[in-house]
Amino acid sequence: MRFISTRGGEFDISSSKAIINGISSDGGLYVPEEFPNLYEKIKNKKSLKYEEISFEIIKEFFTDFTFEEIKFAVDKAYKNRFKVIEENGFLELYHGPTAAFKDAALLFLPQIMKLAKEKENISDEIIILAATSGDTGKAALEGFCDVDGFKVLVYYPNDGVSPVQKMQMLTQKGANVKVVGIKGNFDEAQSGVKEIFGDNEFKKRMLRKGVRISSANSINIGRLIPQIIYYYYGYFQLVNKQKIKLGDKINVSVPTGNFGNILAAYYAKEMGLPIAKFICASNENKVLSDFFNEGIYDKRRELILTESPSMDILVSSNLERLLFEASGRDSKETKKLMDELKHKGVYSISKKSKEFLKNFYGNYANTKEVYKAIKDLYEKEGYLIDTHTAVAYVVLKKYIKSTGDTTPYLISSTASPYKFPRSITNALEIDTNEDDDFEVIKRLNKFCGINIPTNLKNLDKKKVLHNNICSVNDMRQVLEEFVGENIW
Repeated sequence: MRFISTRGGEFDISSSKAIINGISSDGGLYVPEEFPNLYEKIKNKKSLKYEEISFEIIKEFFTDFTFEEIKFAVDKAYKNRFKVIEENGFLELYHGPTAAFKDAALLFLPQIMKLAKEKENISDEIIILAATSGDTGKAALEGFCDVDGFKVLVYYPNDGVSPVQKMQMLTQKGANVKVVGIKGNFDEAQSGVKEIFGDNEFKKRMLRKGVRISSANSINIGRLIPQIIYYYYGYFQLVNKQKIKLGDKINVSVPTGNFGNILAAYYAKEMGLPIAKFICASNENKVLSDFFNEGIYDKRRELILTESPSMDILVSSNLERLLFEASGRDSKETKKLMDELKHKGVYSISKKSKEFLKNFYGNYANTKEVYKAIKDLYEKEGYLIDTHTAVAYVVLKKYIKSTGDTTPYLISSTASPYKFPRSITNALEIDTNEDDDFEVIKRLNKFCGINIPTNLKNLDKKKVLHNNICSVNDMRQVLEEFVGENIW
């Protein structure tokens, strides 16, 4: 398997090189030259464990690596560290070290990156840059903490993550990690990271210091491919529980910000998984909802801070990969759209591309709808979901109501409710106004009796180790200082 850039500047790239580079030198994203037909190969192995399905999928894409190397990386990432549970159509993806679905990929990425570094004979230190809207940062820090040959620098919007998410990052131990809050939003953090990647002169200067930069965001193909796994695993869970028969189609509803999670579902379908409809669920930052309904992507709007902060995004990076497919893999067209977005803030897709996207349904949920969904589901089913998952649940219900489509479904459940305790208690109408968020966690636990994830217990008692704040314009300077610090 080889990889190419969505913008046409690179082709015939090995998987190890694509993983190390993170982003193409032309600013595009790496995509596989083709999609292997995996479903037919493994459909009769529906009882495979999570790490076994992981092996079957990853070996199809990352062919530079031996089967033994992939098995080692998969086992080290997932065995006794991460599990996926299907419950009432909800695919719970948050049973990992950081209580969010990002663990599904960021437990694996450090393992495969270490191997890729060896394959490419790289002796340089690699700095992993990550912009986070809340969950990627902690998962990247956890995954790469004290991994030999790697350093991690995470930028997060200082006022754009939940107190629990922030505390998870600020208390991160490790000699090779740094966390910096920016005076701006996630889009500005992500744009700053992309600008660093796009500055080839800057990267050459870093190389002269013996330093390379790579990405832990889902723009990195090494982050994206592992997210395909849980859709196969979830589908087989439905089969094994006799909720569907092998070969039956399902719909998937995904709370969507940067578009990586739902793109992984699309890739799963391209590999043969019977998915009928992709339900793209947005919060009030409904740029994607508008896009799928109108064929126009327009980021020229104010970012709204919502109760689902990990989705407070106006520039969805991974949509570029879908646009590449929708245009018939036309790299010139893809580059044109991305240039228009950068310079004008808006682009329109062709009729051909819009027709290609007919299996995508976009809609959004506001805070009132999210709160009602959380409360109703808990009172009727005794089942508690977080705010992001509630967005996907609300939008799925809207889709069913408008279409009458009763196809079985999976809802991507992306985080533990305890990561957003105040929002959940507000939804359940539990009075917590005078408590801080960590007291609210205890109050919520007392109310519902659901176990608090181990990694969130006593989080407020941990020592804050990072208190760095910078402006968006100073992000590069922070990186240069990090390179120059005596931690090398």
